[in-house]
Amino acid sequence: MLKYDPLQLPSEEELPCSDDTPVDNELQNLIPNLLGAILAFIWQDRRNWFFAVDMGIYHTTGTNPRIPIVPDGFLSLGVERLKGDKLRLSYIVWKENNVVPVWVLEIVSHTYGGEYDNKATQYAQLGVLYYAIYNPEYSQRDRHDLLEVYRLVDGAYVRQPREPVWMPEIGLGIGREQGTYWGITREWLYWYDQDGRKYPSPEEARQQEAQRRQIAEQRAEQLAAQLRALGIEPDEA
Repeated sequence: MLKYDPLQLPSEEELPCSDDTPVDNELQNLIPNLLGAILAFIWQDRRNWFFAVDMGIYHTTGTNPRIPIVPDGFLSLGVERLKGDKLRLSYIVWKENNVVPVWVLEIVSHTYGGEYDNKATQYAQLGVLYYAIYNPEYSQRDRHDLLEVYRLVDGAYVRQPREPVWMPEIGLGIGREQGTYWGITREWLYWYDQDGRKYPSPEEARQQEAQRRQIAEQRAEQLAAQLRALGIEPDEA
């Protein structure tokens, strides 16, 4: 691994925020954006995490610290939610106390991007603990499962069994399920709790709350009708 003088490393302002490579389809943005939206809700009281979509990660484990690796999504723990009360332009490992992302996501598209080989090697060198590859359209072409999650063990990635895959170091599981996001009902990636319960999308959470209110109103109306049948006005009960 090459060593770099920290005094000679570029600043955030000198580095582009991504590699400017366009995504092949909407899913490469929608899926990680959904995961980020769920995290923003369930971790709204936490300030020690950062989630990004299509953002460059600059590091010193490659051939050139000015060349980023750009996952479709990634999560870091133990860093400030905001960098000095500002939004990040990119994720620069040497500016984050050398905290590398704990989890990265790659979504395989029509143009194969080396998700199962080259990128896996890069993420392993970087030290990313969990590497998730979602292949919703081309899994048969690539002879892989729809979702594969790998954990770094002794410098190499080991496929994790079952789904959703529980990741104790993160306190979340990751898996697939039918759901609705942006008005689109299809299979999405979701976070899960330790008991395998899915954390809903913002739309689903609103729908669930509306259903709970409707059920509560119906029960109140039924109770009122029962009281009236007994000759008791509800406001007198």
